[in-house]
Amino acid sequence: MPPLTLTKFSFAISSQVILSNKRLLLPILLLLCLAYPPIRSLTLTAMSDAFFQVSVFVAATLFLYYCAIDRLPQLELGTLSQKSPLLEVSFASLLGALPGCGGAIIVVTQFTKGQASFGSVVAVLTATMGDAAFLLLATKPLEGLLIILIGLSVGVISGSVVNAFHNADHLRPAKNNYTDDCYNRPSKALIMSKSIWQVVLIPSVIIAVLIAINTDFSSFDAVLADAITVFGACMAFIAVATWALSSKGQSYQDVASEEETITPPSKLYKVLQDTHFVTAWVVASFMLFEILITFAGVDLKAWFAHYAYLAPLIAVLIGFLPGCGPQIVVTTLYIQGIIPFSALAANAISNDGDALFPAIAMAPRAALVATIYSAVPAILVGYGLYFYGI
Repeated sequence: MPPLTLTKFSFAISSQVILSNKRLLLPILLLLCLAYPPIRSLTLTAMSDAFFQVSVFVAATLFLYYCAIDRLPQLELGTLSQKSPLLEVSFASLLGALPGCGGAIIVVTQFTKGQASFGSVVAVLTATMGDAAFLLLATKPLEGLLIILIGLSVGVISGSVVNAFHNADHLRPAKNNYTDDCYNRPSKALIMSKSIWQVVLIPSVIIAVLIAINTDFSSFDAVLADAITVFGACMAFIAVATWALSSKGQSYQDVASEEETITPPSKLYKVLQDTHFVTAWVVASFMLFEILITFAGVDLKAWFAHYAYLAPLIAVLIGFLPGCGPQIVVTTLYIQGIIPFSALAANAISNDGDALFPAIAMAPRAALVATIYSAVPAILVGYGLYFYGI
């Protein structure tokens, strides 16, 4: 093949790969917004706020969490079940209440191996909030802890009720060939992002803390304030671009779920992967709200205030969507004061985060029924809190 033809062929393949990556839509949209003068300032501010108000604190929370979780052994639910079904369900709920989706995946895996009951699956999927818990704990820690306690309590009750009506092996698949050994090497974008984070992390934490205590940088120097905004926007874009380039992004799961585990395992890479993932969805949420307000004149806060009785139900329905991405959008709505706490609680109980993907792969019938079962307490708690005025 002639060199020129080979070059054209390679370019065509590269273009096809890029166009098939749905994750790239977000960084392209951000670039278009930055290139459009009427909303350039709005875009810079939204991206900077996402980085300093969310990304930095999420990264810090994730690092502390992964360091702590390494010291916690994974217990076999089968042993606990022999001692007490309530103890098994309680521990399954505790694993689900932990931020992230790892605990839920552990329980689902043990269910397919015959080491956990169907009630424990319902308990863990009810209790889990997924990666949205990191976002809530980083921005509103008291509300985050309250949501975790609510999810834990509802999970224990739901799992116990289910075990009272169903056998332990209810809907357990007869044979399962699923494997969770899905390892991959860090992408070039992630490696480059790691180098950047190592340089800017400490300054970013200092700036984020100063912003958190309401420091007005413009009162010191307008140029300094503008420089901080641009810096935050650049870091947000790096996070979004790294997230987009770290996956083929060809399926819904690629877009809505967190990254596969890096081999060899690395806490720092895992922190960066999850931080980039959360940042991408938060930036998308911020930009969606700003575009709706700027171009369509839609006031989401006023809409939800007018139709407040629908907020918990909408949150429950969004919770049915697999992956943590849509749930991060709901949590962002709450952080911005657009939806009430009752809607956040309803979503936290109904959503299964990324754990629903392996659950569907390993035990599809159990995953479907468990998700439907989790919707019942989600509606009860959500509307209970709503009518209580929360």
